Amino acid sequence: MLFRQSLRDKFGMRSDIYDVVIVGGGHNGLTTAAYLARAGLRTIVLEKNAVVGGAAVTEEFAPGFRNSVASYTVSLLNPKVIADLELQRFGLEIVERPQGNFWPIDATNSVQLPYNFAGRVAAIAKLSARDAEAYPRYDAALERSANVLRDLITRTPPNVGGGILDLIKGGVIGRRMLGLSLADQRQLLELFTSSAADFLSRWFENDTVKAMFAFDGIVGAYASPSMPGTAYVLLHHCFGEVNGKSGVWGHAIGGMGAITQAMAKSAIASGAEVRTDAQVERIVTEKGRATGVALASGEMIQARSVAANVSPKLLFRDLIADGDIDDALREPFIAIKTGSATFRMNVALSELPDFTCRPGTHGQNHHAAGIIIGASMDYLERAYIDARMSGWSKAPVIEMLIPSTLDDTLAPPGQHVASLFVQHVAPHLPDGRSWANPEERQAFADVVIETMSLHAPNFRSAVLHRQILSPLDLERRFGLIDGDIFHGQLHLGQLFSARPVLGHANYRMPVSGLYLCGSGAHPGGGVTGVPGMNAAREILRDLKPMRRLT
Repeated sequence: MLFRQSLRDKFGMRSDIYDVVIVGGGHNGLTTAAYLARAGLRTIVLEKNAVVGGAAVTEEFAPGFRNSVASYTVSLLNPKVIADLELQRFGLEIVERPQGNFWPIDATNSVQLPYNFAGRVAAIAKLSARDAEAYPRYDAALERSANVLRDLITRTPPNVGGGILDLIKGGVIGRRMLGLSLADQRQLLELFTSSAADFLSRWFENDTVKAMFAFDGIVGAYASPSMPGTAYVLLHHCFGEVNGKSGVWGHAIGGMGAITQAMAKSAIASGAEVRTDAQVERIVTEKGRATGVALASGEMIQARSVAANVSPKLLFRDLIADGDIDDALREPFIAIKTGSATFRMNVALSELPDFTCRPGTHGQNHHAAGIIIGASMDYLERAYIDARMSGWSKAPVIEMLIPSTLDDTLAPPGQHVASLFVQHVAPHLPDGRSWANPEERQAFADVVIETMSLHAPNFRSAVLHRQILSPLDLERRFGLIDGDIFHGQLHLGQLFSARPVLGHANYRMPVSGLYLCGSGAHPGGGVTGVPGMNAAREILRDLKPMRRLT
């Protein structure tokens, strides 16, 4: 530290200026901080809330009951980020769910997909022998496409309109694509442009089988499975793994906040500073360059660069003052399409739900699985149409997890907590209604409880407490504009070189010295850490002189 300080003094660099200030202490901001600090840069993270983690936090929402507040499950967290940041050394423990997702179909029928391949084929065969025969080919084809995308997600996309290096990047990626078979090239094109319904209909005939896979195509997407682009969202959710096992979903002991707490510890151990209750009011610029931030408290923090772990729409709408950027440069960011039709609930339960299609309240495999309400394509379609017409679905799509079946730190003995990830709701209600009205929030929460109770009649009476987050709550608390969990929808016009907008896919924003390190950047949303890792790499390339000094 003294050596670094003496070099700063020798070269005329002020010691009170940070190398990088990071706006937003969510998981990507913490990831960026950890990488930069490990490389020797003086880095500070500023989080507006009282605890770091952004949407990946755990809190007590009722006496004795704790749960992940917004994000709720683990699979997409990149293994390189876990290893590089030594998250296990800093307390992270992830356990896998014992089985794949469970779908109640009606009062007597259900289906559950095991993780083992033979078990999945057998489960599908009970619904359709033809689909069971097709499934191995489907799985292999999808895995080939997912492998291509896994390679691309950790790369900085070519920046359209950039220089020779971007042309070289484009050539490298082009050769990678040309190395695929023509059939795989066609499939990638189809996945990026078609609907989940059309893509799945090429493989399967049974409606429930198609709905099971189509669910991944609408998660976090304000869309029906028949809408173009949902096939890519399906693929986006195929990247995951838990403890080296591909396709497995899991739970962080202590909730999602355990991930971000481990990231914060890693960043701090590497030399980063992390401050909470530090709301950034605006990005400070001098002569067209970002030179720090101004806090709502009036404090100014100076830095050589600023990295924003916030929605790009929020960044350019709220944090960059008029006059600091040309309107023509600002407008594409303001126009980013947002809204993921998401409504989040956490409930405290006196007992486990007793499903009529699979009776029992003693902690069976399906209780530890992802429990999905939405076992037909028509159900998924109507949920979207309802929301477009009246503001919310009368029969919503629900993914319920009961993490206390895997983690006894979350609830009192014999009781449980459940996460409910619900779709579809309109970000802005029609007819003058508003999510700011508590009656609207409570009314839709009642619909969610009633929907679960249709399949598990004891559910309504088992609910002791509930925590409700509408799209507006998600925006106000976590900065998720329109409640968008991905910081911008995942469709072809907002992916890869067009994420967040064309011309700024390389994490560098149109203000010199300003970077985007959150989910609004490539490769998009989910608790992955990859945008933060990629952004840190680009920041380090630009701040190479300082790296030599340190």
